[in-house]
Amino acid sequence: MSATRATAPPLRVAIAGLGFGEKVHLPALRDCPATEPVALWHPRQQRLEAACASSGLPGSTDFEALLSDPRIDAIVIATPPAPRQALASAALNAGKHLLLEKPVALDAGGVEELQRLAIQQRRCVAVDFEYRAVPLFQQLASLLDEGVLGEPWLVKFDWLMGSRADASRPWSWYSQVEAGGGVLGSLGTHAFDILHWLLGPSSGIQARLSTAIRQRPLAGAPGTMARVDADDIALIQLDLQDRWGRSVPGQLTLASVTRQGRGCWLELYGSEATVVLGSSNQSDYVHGFQLWLAKPGEALRPLEPSPELAYTRTWEDGRIAPVRRLIGWWAEAIQQGRPMVPGLAEAVTSQRCCDLARG
Repeated sequence: MSATRATAPPLRVAIAGLGFGEKVHLPALRDCPATEPVALWHPRQQRLEAACASSGLPGSTDFEALLSDPRIDAIVIATPPAPRQALASAALNAGKHLLLEKPVALDAGGVEELQRLAIQQRRCVAVDFEYRAVPLFQQLASLLDEGVLGEPWLVKFDWLMGSRADASRPWSWYSQVEAGGGVLGSLGTHAFDILHWLLGPSSGIQARLSTAIRQRPLAGAPGTMARVDADDIALIQLDLQDRWGRSVPGQLTLASVTRQGRGCWLELYGSEATVVLGSSNQSDYVHGFQLWLAKPGEALRPLEPSPELAYTRTWEDGRIAPVRRLIGWWAEAIQQGRPMVPGLAEAVTSQRCCDLARG
């Protein structure tokens, strides 16, 4: 541990958005010795008061007041996607460091605007691509760095979840394309970042998006249905370029309405090996992953998790541990005055792919 990390006071962080923000970011910030959650923000007073009562933290419905508080060094923005860019721009202009949920903005141009502003303001911005902080994904990254595949031939990525297969689940922002909803924004942003991180940049994207559940009930209005135009299924073909400049065909299938879907499975086929990383866990998208490897002529065999990559602590909610690890990286980047990875550069490339998939 560096002297800077050891002696620097904790980063004082406010949380804007109280869904994922309260359930995941708050316990992660509290566990990290380099950060201290100090305030909450939500536009609805009743929701804010409930969160403040359970957390013991002060809160505000006035975002400008939050930004003007000199005791706040940084802000986690975990709101729905539509207001995220405007809130992030205001926070950067107020001199706050940021940790943003994804999608960061509704299109790549919006992410690029934030990137320019962050550079101008010399602020550190992290983006919560938390799969980069999951131990078996990190172990797979190391294997690929070592060239375990030989010449990569094919990448197949299936992410088939059933979280929205219940047609009685109420209509929300997730049901609207213009609000940043849909499986492409929720899973696709992660999937593209995972592929770019593990293999390399993508091009030649061809996609077919569809909506299986075309209407959902409006909460608080019995018998009233609202139209759903956001995608809940995405079939995508793309070309990836690995670190040695070789082109690798890829196939990505995303769904949020597949009852008993197979979960998250990444298969990599090459001249020297086949590697599979997957989990069928439908209730927790981090717990349950296993990693397999096969050389030519061999059957797939499970690989033991690397103890060096293991979390020092886990929670019942599997999302907290990788977010806690990413928060530690973010705090360290701020203390050392260097860019954060994953940050806005990674968010731009991921969002460009989503934009291309939408046509």
